[in-house]
Amino acid sequence: MSIVPLSAADIEVRINELSDLLHACVMDGASVNFVMPYAIEDAERFWRKKVLARMDDGLLTVLGWMEGGRVVGSVQLDADTPPNQAHRADVKKMLVHPAYQRRGIGKALMAAVEQVARDKGLTLLTLDTRSGDKGEPLYRASGFEVAGIIPGYSRDPFADVYDACTYMYKQLA
Repeated sequence: MSIVPLSAADIEVRINELSDLLHACVMDGASVNFVMPYAIEDAERFWRKKVLARMDDGLLTVLGWMEGGRVVGSVQLDADTPPNQAHRADVKKMLVHPAYQRRGIGKALMAAVEQVARDKGLTLLTLDTRSGDKGEPLYRASGFEVAGIIPGYSRDPFADVYDACTYMYKQLA
């Protein structure tokens, strides 16, 4: 069990594992931008088009939790911000495979992504989550504070209803 940075080459080699991870989380109800129907091919497309395509600029960091030789958790740090926001980054796609949840993996990934941000000299982290989602207590326990809630922000993955979104932040300095 370890947390490792995933390079573009690592993601390419582990694209099936990462696609399975994302697909399993979405099917388990994670509100991470996708709605039903959601096929494994959609998950692979995400990793190829939204992650691999952005790895060259060094502004997107992907961390993976390795267990049993597989990636069963991941989180992204996106530092692609405007010039007046170069001090901050967004925490994105905090994923732990449903079969591995409630084991401290999410907490460890959040601590690791925070350390990466500190190492990059960043002083502010932001994220958003569906209000009331099971990730929200993790973010609060990791020291994130609520900046605000926007009602009706995003479509529920399973139903044609719109859920509120909670925006959160953490000062690192």
